[in-house]
Amino acid sequence: MRRNLTARVLAEGSVALAIFGWWAMARALPDFILPGPWDVLKVLVRLFTDTAFLGHTFASFVRVVASVLAAMLIGGLLALLARIVPVLQWVVMRRIQPFLNSFPSVGWAILAVIWLDVSNEAVIFVQVIILIPFCLINISAGLDEIDAEVVEMGRSFTRSPLRLLFRLYLPLLTPYLIAAARISYGIGWKLALVAELFGAENGLGYLMVRAQYTGQTSVVVATCLAIVVIFIVGEKVVIDPLARRFAAR
Repeated sequence: MRRNLTARVLAEGSVALAIFGWWAMARALPDFILPGPWDVLKVLVRLFTDTAFLGHTFASFVRVVASVLAAMLIGGLLALLARIVPVLQWVVMRRIQPFLNSFPSVGWAILAVIWLDVSNEAVIFVQVIILIPFCLINISAGLDEIDAEVVEMGRSFTRSPLRLLFRLYLPLLTPYLIAAARISYGIGWKLALVAELFGAENGLGYLMVRAQYTGQTSVVVATCLAIVVIFIVGEKVVIDPLARRFAAR
């Protein structure tokens, strides 16, 4: 308990020290260079309460969640395809995965605007295409850990691919699916800004660009902090409880 208390005091103290340093630096600089913590806090509250700002926050949240779910579905299907059809293992893991993993995110963002114009579809496309390899790698690692004898035992009870998927593969893959969701959810918020900078008419990224042009640095900082808050809440409320529930099994 003493060790945990010390760690907690150090953690919270470092945050307080950082805020104090921020406040001290902001006092010596103009607002358009570095706004103070109080000014940023007021904008941050508006992002979650003011109707106009809340619409941007909600738009980004919906896109991130939709992109994570779509990326996990596509990445999982690719991993299963490589597992079920061994001849495609090389294609998926040695061609598709390296290509998607290394293609620049800015390149996808520009291509999405060219192909899909400024739209929700363009933003979601960018996020999904970049998140797919992260999901693919995690789920493939989970499939590699499944014992062949366990699969053979499952096939002795049923030959239905769907029953094997839902009764055998998915329960065994749950820790890897949660890990993929955790990674994708965090990266998805980082990608949201890049995608929305190029191809969105709303969202936190769009709000940040507008704030840059109008010199509202407090909005830029508050937008970044809003993403941190949403990520932490989503992780604590959804991902961590799921991880604890399935870890207890």
